[in-house]
Amino acid sequence: MELKPGSRWKSAVCDTELVVVRPPKSPVSLEVGGHPVLAHTEAKPEGLALSPDHSAGTQPGKRFSDDESGLEVLCSKGGAGSISVNGQAIGAKDAKKLPSSD
Repeated sequence: MELKPGSRWKSAVCDTELVVVRPPKSPVSLEVGGHPVLAHTEAKPEGLALSPDHSAGTQPGKRFSDDESGLEVLCSKGGAGSISVNGQAIGAKDAKKLPSSD
């Protein structure tokens, strides 16, 4: 899978949809719910189930990043599966602090 900026991906096991904001520095496996993501236009395969180890869920509008690979994705549609890179779960980025207007 080639993770280009702006490319759209979806989970094979839940409703999660992602948009790549920043591509990884080297090839990685982007997964949701314990299974590799699919191109947005691909049909979901039958018979796959959400992995209990990767079921923390995702929220729309949140950015998720992996410091090791440099990958950053935006969750455009939330779902039951959590996002991982090469099998390691990644978390949502914290919001940037804005300077005070005093």
